[in-house]
Parts: sequence; C-alpha cells; structure tokens
Amino acid sequence: MHIEPGIVSGAKIFLSYATAAGAGLVTLKAAVDAARVQGLGSLVARSAIATAAVFSFFELMPHYPVGVSEVHLILGSTLFLILGLAPAAIGLALGLLVQGLFFAPFDLPQYGMNVTTLLVPLFGLRLLAGRLIAPGTAYVDLKYRQALALSTAYQGGIVAWVAFWAIYGQGLAEVTQVMTFGAAYMTVILLEPLVDLAVLAVAKRAHALKGSGLVTRRLYV
Repeated sequence: MHIEPGIVSGAKIFLSYATAAGAGLVTLKAAVDAARVQGLGSLVARSAIATAAVFSFFELMPHYPVGVSEVHLILGSTLFLILGLAPAAIGLALGLLVQGLFFAPFDLPQYGMNVTTLLVPLFGLRLLAGRLIAPGTAYVDLKYRQALALSTAYQGGIVAWVAFWAIYGQGLAEVTQVMTFGAAYMTVILLEPLVDLAVLAVAKRAHALKGSGLVTRRLYV
C-alpha cells in the first residue's frame, strides 16, 4: 500500500498532511479511551507489540510492487482483534515510520498518504465490527464470515485510498495501474481471514492471556 514517489507532488501533497493529522487525532482519542479502560501500561505494551509486528510485516514478509503501489500482507484486522483499535493504529503508524526512517527514507515524503491509507480503513473496521459482532461476543468466538467481512472491509478501504491518491495526483491516466493494483491487493482477502481465525484459535487456548494487559479485553469478553 506504499504510494510510489512522485504520484502526488507539489502543493497537492499538503492534503495528505491534513488527512494524516485527522487520523492522528482519532488515534489520540482512541488511545485515551484505551488507557482509561485497561491502563496506560497496557496501552504502551500492546502498542509496542503492534509496532514490532507491523515492522515485521513490512520488512520481513513478502511484498511486491504492482501498479501505483505495493502489495503487503498487513494483517490490520488481526491486530485490531487481538490488540484493540488504539494499539493497532499506533502500531501501524509507528511501524510505518520506523521502516521509513531506517530502511526506506524515499517513502518519508509519502508518509502522510500512507498512514492515512492504513488508519482510516481501520477506523471504518471498528465501526463495522460494532454492527457485525453482537455485544458480549468475544472475538475468539468469531465465525469465518465475520472475519472475512472485517478483512474485506479493511483491504477494500486500503485499495480505495490508494486509488484516491493516484487519481488525485495524476488524474485518470493512472486508472489502469490502479485497477491492476486493486486486483492484486484483493487477493490478500483469500489469506487474511484464515490468519485471523488461526490467531484467534491460538488465543482461545492461551488462557494465561485472559485478563492480561497484553491483549484487548474484548478478545475474551
């Protein structure tokens, strides 16, 4: 989902600063709420886990350029289900930043676009989960269709934002490249729900995590 350098340039790039700032404010509000519910220590621990995981996803797992961006297995819905909204958002933002600072400095000018592309679909995922999952249902008890819906929503949101940035920056000349990227990226949907369910199955058997500050309370409640 990394936007290629030069896709959005000049004064147009200032829009990405605004969208990233908005995403940052939503993340800050979610972080305050998370700290209130499970404590600041739990928020910091879960955010650190998410950051390390995201960095690993970007640097160690297979990724390849397609069209206007790159295809990654980000596992955003997995992070959300295991760690919660705020730690997942913080981890995505910090993991992306660490990668840019130390391994891909050419991506830093696109940081605002990339962090918006990662975070805004995550916020949408949270809203969908509220409608799709009945109150009181533990995340470890999710069904495949629910995991599929969450993963599809998140990955679809990423594709939509990449399409927006490409067309915003280059106009309709990039439509073919956007469609190529979208087709390739949506193949992630075939794998991510299975990863979600596998991780949730492990968590269901990891009784020591229940009540700990290393996972979101909703995982078991």
